[in-house]
Amino acid sequence: MVLIPNFLHHFDVATNEKLLRKLHTGLVPGGQVATLEFVPNDDRVSPPMPATFALIMLAETPSGDAYTRAELESMMGNAGFIHHEFHPMPPSPHSVLISRRGLGSNV
Repeated sequence: MVLIPNFLHHFDVATNEKLLRKLHTGLVPGGQVATLEFVPNDDRVSPPMPATFALIMLAETPSGDAYTRAELESMMGNAGFIHHEFHPMPPSPHSVLISRRGLGSNV
């Protein structure tokens, strides 16, 4: 398992997908990647902490963002990961997304 805590929000989608493809290549079939992030709802204005964090990323990074669940799953899927499990971590404002490398050949 590869852990990616509080990292993906610093970069744009293309950069994240490039990193995730490298991780996918390095994992054995069935290996997992877990990312811990502030994850706003699809409306991007709730819950308050992840939505506020998205504004901080907009102001303080060249292209970072607080990504929604759908956006994180899309990045993982584009890198070849499957079987996404999403876990909110109350009372923390964080959520964890765990995605698995398929059992077939590398993407």
